[in-house]
Amino acid sequence: MFNPDPTLVTLLQATVSAGASDLHLSVGRPPTARRDGVLVPFEGVPLLRPPEVEQIVHSVLNEAQRKEFDENSQVDFSFGIESIGRFRANAYRQRNSCALALRVIPFRVRSLSELGAPWAAGELLQRPFGLVLVVGPTGSGKSTTLAAMIDQINETRPVHILTIEDPVEYLHHHKVAMVNQREVGTDVSSFTEGLRSALREDPDVVLLGEMRDLDSIAITLTLAETGHLVFATLHTNDASQALDRIVDVFPAERRDQIQIMLAGSLQGVISQRLLPAEGGGRVAAYEVLMANDAVRNLLREGKTRQLRNTMISGQQEGMQTIEMDLARLVSSGMLSFETAAEVSQYPKEILAQAATMRSQLQAQATVEAGQGATTGAGTYVNV
Repeated sequence: MFNPDPTLVTLLQATVSAGASDLHLSVGRPPTARRDGVLVPFEGVPLLRPPEVEQIVHSVLNEAQRKEFDENSQVDFSFGIESIGRFRANAYRQRNSCALALRVIPFRVRSLSELGAPWAAGELLQRPFGLVLVVGPTGSGKSTTLAAMIDQINETRPVHILTIEDPVEYLHHHKVAMVNQREVGTDVSSFTEGLRSALREDPDVVLLGEMRDLDSIAITLTLAETGHLVFATLHTNDASQALDRIVDVFPAERRDQIQIMLAGSLQGVISQRLLPAEGGGRVAAYEVLMANDAVRNLLREGKTRQLRNTMISGQQEGMQTIEMDLARLVSSGMLSFETAAEVSQYPKEILAQAATMRSQLQAQATVEAGQGATTGAGTYVNV
């Protein structure tokens, strides 16, 4: 029976109420939350002692998880607490004591529009088959974006959605679609085994938590080639790095073949960063690569470094570089230039594009003000 320690329940309630994204429990330090990307210790709470953390960790582990923790000194898992939320957790040992890291996963899946995702993300959900990648560093919101994408398909398409996750994070209930979620270690032994089984489970849409090795990448490409719409993540900074990572994991003699498979199956790549916003909170910036003929030709030829130029020229198809979106956020006042420059290789582009956008907004405001004055004068005369 799941019976979390009361102290943990109180801390998680406080974490969620504060709008924090993570909670860390470590011996010799007060419980610590991550809010807007910054670690903040709980005020007025004493330092955690080894028996307290040990008790908290064991209160949220089932028998199989305790065994894995004892054998490997770490374990990934997830759980939910009614009226508070769901949490992705990693229990581990450090300096011969327990520690626990928890990520907040809201019960309600936010929509793509609520996340500020580009319109092209919604376009990718209509594709009948192929590979869609959502990439970015740890903590960039990839899981949240993927959950929003899966939920939109769930609400609009009568398909079979199959997820393979380690652990299951967001819970998806049957809506228009049928959704089956398999957790590695509980429902299936490994990502690779889950993917192999997927070929026999008649899915239309497959969500893979992360492509981790050669076998999982190879099966993912096969699924995408054989009529399935596959969503997967990679821990890379941008689209070209993600595509290079997929190809480079294979032996040299297979890379030409993989480039051809990737060119034929890729539908798009969304790369994202989650950054501190002006005035508090965080805001996401997105890079979007949509697979058109030019992109597919570059992939076949292994010229991924030229993809950035294609994104710049492909704005009408929904493509954008991260600099374009950073410039939009800077020009609107949502993000400081200094913050944007920290995550860009081309800060001068951000500065120039933001200045252009501001000028356009000012010109538009002037025109609208003039139209309002004209309308107002006409109304006054008529009265």
